[in-house]
Amino acid sequence: MIAYTIRRFITLVVTLFLVSILIFAVINIIPGDPAQIILGTEATPETLARVRAKLGLDRPAVERYLDWLKNIILHGDFGRSINYDRPISELIASRLLVTGPLAGLAILLTMLIAIPLGIYAATHHNRPGDYGTMIFSQLGLAIPEFWAGILLILGFAVHWRLFPAGWFTSWEEAPLEALRSLFLPALALSLTRAAVITRLTRSSMLEVLQEDYIKTAWSKGLPSGAVIYKHALRNAFISVVTILGLQLGHLLAGTIIVETVFYLPGMGRLVMNAIFQRDLPVVQGVVLFIAAVIVIVNFIVDLLYGLLDPRIRYD
Repeated sequence: MIAYTIRRFITLVVTLFLVSILIFAVINIIPGDPAQIILGTEATPETLARVRAKLGLDRPAVERYLDWLKNIILHGDFGRSINYDRPISELIASRLLVTGPLAGLAILLTMLIAIPLGIYAATHHNRPGDYGTMIFSQLGLAIPEFWAGILLILGFAVHWRLFPAGWFTSWEEAPLEALRSLFLPALALSLTRAAVITRLTRSSMLEVLQEDYIKTAWSKGLPSGAVIYKHALRNAFISVVTILGLQLGHLLAGTIIVETVFYLPGMGRLVMNAIFQRDLPVVQGVVLFIAAVIVIVNFIVDLLYGLLDPRIRYD
């Protein structure tokens, strides 16, 4: 297990290094001059040259990349925003107070919806409950996140007035109100993922329920709850955990649209505003941060395999 962890950690570091190179290269070949964006079209060549020197744009790309990477590793410094004139790490930290709880709540709702439905569909195979669950999952796959968000706003915010239609109350001012403002966007994010996890849980449970050790447990007269939740679900959950880890990437990407629909001041809107304003250092820093989160989560998921299934060995 220790050797496997070391190998996976080395893979993680190499992956992040390659991702950082790719992100830096893509951002730096995008047309546009950041100095021109800051000063406007009326700026003189001398003023533009001074601003380019201040931003480090007059140096070779390799040198700028190495300095950027060194500052991230040693100081957690992703650079400075052109439009906000603030450290990008501060912007990420402030927006993470919205995006982090939103993603966590979306994952929680996904599991609360999908796992029980998947188990129910598997234990009622080829019966009305199974067919109803499959219809729900098909609808969840068919409805885009932004459209689900609009429908939820119309139903639960405009018609029934149970939740706010948009914006975000800070955690310091009113924690419960902040949680209420995140519920509808988290639900919009979770519907598609719940559909995927429901179908996966159902298929995994159906496969496990056909195993000999499950049939032996039934023949011994064990309670159905013990057979399903203690024996079958634990083994079926391995593939579910894998997909949940992969879904995190889609979830963070989905926040860009959903945060715009609900007008939430999270990382999604930060990236969108940076793209529209051509604040390329912010785009570069946030994309690298999201990529790092995805890689680290997948690393943790790999290590969880052995805990979920003792039969798995890392030799």
